[in-house]
Amino acid sequence: MKYIEEKVSVKGSADYARVSWYIIDHSEEIGIDIRPLVIVCPGGGYCFTSDREAEMFALQWTACGYHACVLRYSVSPEAEYPVALNELAALVLEARDKADEWRIDTDLILLQGSSAAGHLVCHYGQMWNKPFLKELSGAEAEDLKVAGLILNYPVITSGEYAHEDSFRKLLGDRYDEMKDSLSLEKNVDPSMPPAFIWTTNEDGLVPAENSIMLALAMRKAGVSAELHMYAKGDHGLGLADIRTITADGGNLVPSVTTWMNLARIWIETVILSRE
Repeated sequence: MKYIEEKVSVKGSADYARVSWYIIDHSEEIGIDIRPLVIVCPGGGYCFTSDREAEMFALQWTACGYHACVLRYSVSPEAEYPVALNELAALVLEARDKADEWRIDTDLILLQGSSAAGHLVCHYGQMWNKPFLKELSGAEAEDLKVAGLILNYPVITSGEYAHEDSFRKLLGDRYDEMKDSLSLEKNVDPSMPPAFIWTTNEDGLVPAENSIMLALAMRKAGVSAELHMYAKGDHGLGLADIRTITADGGNLVPSVTTWMNLARIWIETVILSRE
């Protein structure tokens, strides 16, 4: 497997913005010519990117047979909206540019986002064919298109069930002006890609209503959504096992460890079946 780390640089990018690629080597012994790519965006309230939702996730995707990469996007206070969105667009375009060399299936690029990065990824999924992102990235909509979204306990709404601090970090002085327009349950349309969404009933930071409201809006728009709400577990569980245990020994919830396998099955049955 190739491991490559590169800087990410668009207008307004922070010095630390970077991408780490995990590219599976091609083998003539294995009957796979090109592979899907999962772009992993760690959460962190738009003020940092969590190590617990980064490399460990990427390695699980490579174990599933997919290429992966981790985007350490720019966050507050060094950057505000829409820098991270533009960085994600640039990464999708780079994946397309390197598709032949790295044998990436450009029809099977997926985005994964946790917590505040769930908001980033979901927003991208709603904006890929809109004039705003086309102008921001300088690319055509077809080149920005992705196959699906994987949303772990995502920040979605800026309304009653909002994680307000994520929106304040994202928008800064424009919070009052823009928060309603970035409440994503209001922005679903039929062009949004399918999504796999999971949350927990006990999430005390980003209430499960965020995921439920998004899933209902997708259903109303006729967009495929698979939603899992686990009974136990607080926010930010990661893999929910020893691989992403917190420094104080927390976030071990055995019942939640099934989410990665469920997401893999979703990719194979919903995304790959569309080929």
